[in-house]
Amino acid sequence: MPAFEKSADQLDPRPSFRFLITGGAGFIGSAVVRKLVAETGHSVCVVDKLTYAGNRASLASVAADPRFRFEQADITDGAAMRAIFADYDPDFVMHLAAESHVDRSIDGPAAFIETNIVGTFSLLQEALRHWRGLDEVRKAAFRFHHISTDEVFGSLGADGLFREDTAYQPNSPYSASKAASDHLVRAWHHTYGLPTLITNCSNNYGPYHFPEKLIPLMIINALEGKPLPVYGNGHNVRDWLYVDDHADALLLVAQQGQVGETYNVGGHNEMANIDVVKTICSLLDELRPDPAGPRERLITYVTDRPGHDARYAIDAGKIGRELGWAPKETFATGLRRTVAWYLDNPGWWGDIRSGVYRGERLGSA
Repeated sequence: MPAFEKSADQLDPRPSFRFLITGGAGFIGSAVVRKLVAETGHSVCVVDKLTYAGNRASLASVAADPRFRFEQADITDGAAMRAIFADYDPDFVMHLAAESHVDRSIDGPAAFIETNIVGTFSLLQEALRHWRGLDEVRKAAFRFHHISTDEVFGSLGADGLFREDTAYQPNSPYSASKAASDHLVRAWHHTYGLPTLITNCSNNYGPYHFPEKLIPLMIINALEGKPLPVYGNGHNVRDWLYVDDHADALLLVAQQGQVGETYNVGGHNEMANIDVVKTICSLLDELRPDPAGPRERLITYVTDRPGHDARYAIDAGKIGRELGWAPKETFATGLRRTVAWYLDNPGWWGDIRSGVYRGERLGSA
């Protein structure tokens, strides 16, 4: 079982810590925030610019808690970050704020360079300033945890796994910007001594996922009777990680990881995209049958994404051996929970579909 499931007093030398979480209104960030507030005694300050993918509705369950605080701010704004650090005085920084969709990075790479690279630089500078001002006890306990992606490693062939020492070979503007941010974090540790940690994760899925990504897009399109667009032949393979399992791993690494180290986090669930889509169709046919017939009829093959990586797969052995983490969900159990959540929460995704994103194709170059 993940070590984070221990009680807070077993985990922490003090009764509670202050976590500053950038991108905390996003998909993964909000899962971390909900878990921290619901399951620990820690306090949380969310910093989020609230771009199209940031949604305060994802934090509704914890918004009234006195240990929760929200700051709408841009991580590229050094003065704003400095003020938040000075006022909130965090013990941990978990940096999840990022532009994250490959297709959007193809259409508009500038935002990815600005947020993922310049924003990480700005945040590192203010975290370093804050860390240097702490007393020796708090200085020793402080951590800057940078959350990244397996896409920095490039594309795998039919065999092999990404390990922590795999050479970087990013192939999209998104993955290149995340690779650059990873390198900045390492440099601030080795050059300035800032106590950093990096995690690289596989594809996440689960509740509150913005519907431009494969799984929520397929679920919602299928419910609406719209085409299910599958890139190329659908044989591109991803390793799928349930978002709550990822949140467990992130909190464990933040508190117990070795300073300066990188940990890969994967779900041990490799699946070709076409098989993911067909599984979603089967689950929806079971849970909410369509009078028009099985939903596989909606699958449509479309022109592939430019530079589409063939396969990602994570070797998550290190975090298991050193920190005792393992995912709880299989892809079958996690996907069933995910589909059920979208069926039960049309208000959350309906607001998005009626406004900032209606399911249009992105990243066709």
